[in-house]
Amino acid sequence: MGLTFLIGSQSFQLWLKIKTAECLDVEQAESPLNKFQRTRLDHSQELNEDYVELIDDLVRESGSARITDIATNLNVSTVTVSKRIRKLVIAGLVEAEKYKTVQLTPEGKNIADKSRERHEQVQSFLLFLGVSKETAEIDAEGIEHHCSEETLNAMMKYLRDTQS
Repeated sequence: MGLTFLIGSQSFQLWLKIKTAECLDVEQAESPLNKFQRTRLDHSQELNEDYVELIDDLVRESGSARITDIATNLNVSTVTVSKRIRKLVIAGLVEAEKYKTVQLTPEGKNIADKSRERHEQVQSFLLFLGVSKETAEIDAEGIEHHCSEETLNAMMKYLRDTQS
């Protein structure tokens, strides 16, 4: 089974041999609809992960995360951010009151930490392959949300095995 990633402006095929079917849960993914459901689920979680990771970064850097800071960093309107923050509050990932800063809940912090770790793992793997630092940073941001634990573990195992 192979995975194709776009790296920068060129297409780069990275073939990973996956010994079990967990990557897409192939037993359930035999119907094309289930494969697409996985992708849609990944996309819906991607936005939440990006928001909580950014909120965590802002709190680390400046001590707080304001709607305007989030909007500036994401290059979207404050209205867009406010709508997403309401959804994150409902999901139990952040706490926010009108005209106050946004705080991560323990669950939100956990998701931010895991997302950051996945990003670093994918970026390390891309750098190992010879991708430039700038491109690896950009590509890791997209790939991190769509890799299964099995794929990430295989990447890290490959890095460990080849660096030993």
